Amino acid sequence: MRTLVIGYGNTLRGDDGVGYRAAEAVESWHLEDVVAYPCQQLTPELAALIAESDRVIFVDATPPQNPHSPLVLERLLTGPRGVAFTGHHSNPATLLGLAQDLYERQPLAYALWLPSWAMDYSEALSPIAQTGLKQGLKRLREFLDQPDEEPLASS
Repeated sequence: MRTLVIGYGNTLRGDDGVGYRAAEAVESWHLEDVVAYPCQQLTPELAALIAESDRVIFVDATPPQNPHSPLVLERLLTGPRGVAFTGHHSNPATLLGLAQDLYERQPLAYALWLPSWAMDYSEALSPIAQTGLKQGLKRLREFLDQPDEEPLASS
């Protein structure tokens, strides 16, 4: 099963870059049939990579909140058909719909949402995001090692 892990976020805005960093970590694992794609934002061009995959996992930070959000790995619903873009930025559901519209292919899709605390101008992750990244990578590795399994329960 070919899996695409798309980690996205702005690495110059503190915890917003946690998804990007997660994809970089997955890339360093050199797993067979797993392609990691760190990027600043989701763009329509990603639909082609999504269509080439059997499974896609989107990794991003949750909005900061107090108390911070839990780490969540969940199945995403299929995206809408006939998608219209209002700019160069999109979201996972939009990209899934675009892959279906353009390539008549939509893989199994999941989202890994990592907790965040601070999205100020910084290249550093807060302690909350650091912990979430560590736990998220552990959960993601377990999920990738068991490709026929549904996501493990959220924590």
